[in-house]
Amino acid sequence: MSTALALAGVTAVLRDRLNDGLVNHNVAGVLGSTVTVSVLAPDRVVPADGTESSQLNLFLYQVMPNASWRNQGLPAYDAGGRQRVSNPPLALDLHYLISAYSGGDLHAEILLGYAMQLMHEFPIITREMIRTALTPSPDLGVVLPPALRALADSGLAEQVELLRITPLTLNTEESSKLWSATQSSLRPTAAYQVSVVLIEATRPALAPLPVLTRGEVHPVSGRERGVQVSPALVPALPTLEAIVPAGNQPAARLGQNIVLRGHHLDGSAREVRVSNPRYEVSDMLAASGANSGASMELLIPVARAADFPVGIYEASARLVRSGESSARESNRLAFTLAPDITNLPQNLARDDDGDVLISIDFTPELRAGQRVSLLVGQREVLPQSFAAPTATLDFLIEQAEVGEHLLRLRIDGIDSPIVDHSSTPPTFLNQRLTIT
Repeated sequence: MSTALALAGVTAVLRDRLNDGLVNHNVAGVLGSTVTVSVLAPDRVVPADGTESSQLNLFLYQVMPNASWRNQGLPAYDAGGRQRVSNPPLALDLHYLISAYSGGDLHAEILLGYAMQLMHEFPIITREMIRTALTPSPDLGVVLPPALRALADSGLAEQVELLRITPLTLNTEESSKLWSATQSSLRPTAAYQVSVVLIEATRPALAPLPVLTRGEVHPVSGRERGVQVSPALVPALPTLEAIVPAGNQPAARLGQNIVLRGHHLDGSAREVRVSNPRYEVSDMLAASGANSGASMELLIPVARAADFPVGIYEASARLVRSGESSARESNRLAFTLAPDITNLPQNLARDDDGDVLISIDFTPELRAGQRVSLLVGQREVLPQSFAAPTATLDFLIEQAEVGEHLLRLRIDGIDSPIVDHSSTPPTFLNQRLTIT
């Protein structure tokens, strides 16, 4: 694969091919003047005094993703966005304009004719052409600028795909837009596409280990069994189908059991992986409950409140099935961990201004960057100044109404539980503030 220097490398190779072709065909002798090849924007080719010398100009006017290669690479990062798993190539097609400039009669047409002949004779840029153009012989005795010396390390000659040159058709409308955009006068021009340039990063990525066997050896045939097929609609692998917090609540809480339902969840060394990419949480907790294939239970201890902030988590089951020696991990399902107010109900009296200052204790503690508010009935109240992390917040309820009010603590849009879903019909939990 090539590096980010590949775009400049392609332009340098094309300029070298045009220069060599003009010299080999003695175009300077045909025109009776020197001929050069430039790689400038069209508005910079003609000098300020307006005198045009005989020259070809190579201009990279558009870079497009290659349609065939753009979906070939695997994702660069894992699902959590933390570990790089591959370096997918950036596949590009380069679009060039070759324009002829000269102040002499027919000189521009002669130059463009030779340029198009050269592009037709060399529709593929070989690796040897690239090495010759980007690594000139030291016998020339020419000290190259640093930018040109760097192109030798572009990796263009070693990339998987060869560079192919294809002529493009520009209609009058496209040509007019191009020359108008460059704020320059129209010149005899031909357009070409160079495909494909593959740019790849060199950052370290995961490298899977080789496969040693494809299953147990059959005692009769002596061959490895390979993949075994189980004729059933339900896959014979640990699978999670639902995560049900305690009390049929929509969100889980610390210190309360969470039931993971599914199939093939029985075995030894049963664990649950709990992860939250936002806070870089990835922890393995021991599963509880009966060793059943239909479910397992998870409890996140209150003592570990500092490790599990309020947010959305992923859970997957990990266990060793009967008759197997290595652990299997199930699919991942999401669940929400909600805050839990621990010092309600309360009774408070209003001050002389009719305000009430209430202190709320809760778990898990609030992290820096999280948004928090207190819902007093239908009214939202913002906290007093605080320093995160903290498990206690003060709220000033201005012009508080006398009576009972249900309270909910909202962190990042996740409310503390307020409804008892275990009763029929549902009732409100005693998360009340009585104001007198």
